[in-house]
Amino acid sequence: MEKVSVLASGGLDSSVLIAKLADGAEVYPIYVRCGFAWEDMELAGLQSFLDALHNRNVMPTTVLSAPTAVLYGDHWSVTGARVPAADEPDENTYLPGRNILLISLAAIWCSTHGISRIAIGSLGGNPFPDATPEFFDTFARVLSMGMGHKVQIEAPLRGFHKEDLIKQFKDLPLELTLTCMAPKGSQHCGQCNKCFERQQAFHKAGIVDRTIYLG
Repeated sequence: MEKVSVLASGGLDSSVLIAKLADGAEVYPIYVRCGFAWEDMELAGLQSFLDALHNRNVMPTTVLSAPTAVLYGDHWSVTGARVPAADEPDENTYLPGRNILLISLAAIWCSTHGISRIAIGSLGGNPFPDATPEFFDTFARVLSMGMGHKVQIEAPLRGFHKEDLIKQFKDLPLELTLTCMAPKGSQHCGQCNKCFERQQAFHKAGIVDRTIYLG
């Protein structure tokens, strides 16, 4: 069976991607700790989802570390304060170079474990420069050249919007996923940009949202 690593955040998109790919491949979830405020809750959400999924093709999560507080300083992602609210534009949620960092670490891990495919849960309409097909193709070539190991970066969900995923994968335990920038325990804050995006997607999909929101 072919092997594929998946950059897993515990969010709805990457969790669905794990389930989707596990239908025909051995999946290796990779979570990268960067020092962001929400990471403990994300990891807990990811594990809850994978436990409920109970798919033998999904291997135990590998947790890698690349502290970035020195790069981001007092950014909201590190401090957990003043996170982008529901009415703020998506541009305010951008974390510069995050995909560059995540994919680089995953590629190094994959090169030592005989895996060439790296999948990321980037959706259609993602406006950020490190989430375009051109970036993924170019970066894969650079990583392959630099490590002498073939790297293939895939974004199988580029043809989907979040409401499409929810419709198609409504039978998965989506309520266990965590898409929030200011979670409290396992619960969504209900007020940040990501919570609003999630709520809107369930509404557009016409699917009951079983997620617990505090606000």
